[in-house]
Amino acid sequence: MSGFRQKCIGFERVVGTFSAIPHPVAIEVTAAAGLDFLCIDWEHSQIGRERIEDLVRAADVHKVPAMVRVPGHTPEWIASVLDAGAAGVLVPRVSTAAQAQAAVMATRYPPVGERGVGPGRASAYGYRIPDYLKAANESLVLAIQVETAEGLANIEEIVKVEGVDVIFIGPGDLSVSINAMGPAGAEKLNAAIETITSTARAAGKAVGIFRPSADDVGKWANAGISFFMLASDTMFLGASLAAGAAVARAAQ
Repeated sequence: MSGFRQKCIGFERVVGTFSAIPHPVAIEVTAAAGLDFLCIDWEHSQIGRERIEDLVRAADVHKVPAMVRVPGHTPEWIASVLDAGAAGVLVPRVSTAAQAQAAVMATRYPPVGERGVGPGRASAYGYRIPDYLKAANESLVLAIQVETAEGLANIEEIVKVEGVDVIFIGPGDLSVSINAMGPAGAEKLNAAIETITSTARAAGKAVGIFRPSADDVGKWANAGISFFMLASDTMFLGASLAAGAAVARAAQ
């Protein structure tokens, strides 16, 4: 089992970020910053399939696990990023136990799942297929994103699915789906997050969440969340530049 997956399922606190800039330099800068992992965002960025392997390779230079958030549930998308050498996948918009089970099937090799064997980068382009097959099921991290009212309603069944490592909460989409946007909906959204978290932890599953900043990580860690995705490389870049410019303009 990889050290990264062991940390995740062992409820150790891990901190990462979304990588949305489609260039290896951005990945290397992010990886060198000391994060526990990063997640290449294929769903909400300009990163294409052809670029993902180069970005995973750049993270490997610094020995930082690189997951990929795939655009949807298509098994071929999941297999393609794992074949490229990704340390795991984040599957968005999982709202039913059947969808969670399908993600397991696409991520794991038989007899656990149905992932096809291919001579990709992960298996040294075919030279080390037996070694990769032996380790993949125990090493790859599968995180599924619960971010809809339907997912919230089905959370007790979703967390029972074997093979899922992390229940990842997407507060933005969840707030829209349950009509809990803005300050007025904060209490309702927090209650939903707490319900997902307590249900998942009771089932022995690790819980993750996206946070735009680290300001309330302590609060959610105390609630049982251990897998934190902080903002993104683009968000950190913009915030840092804005803060620096403000200081420079105000300097006396």
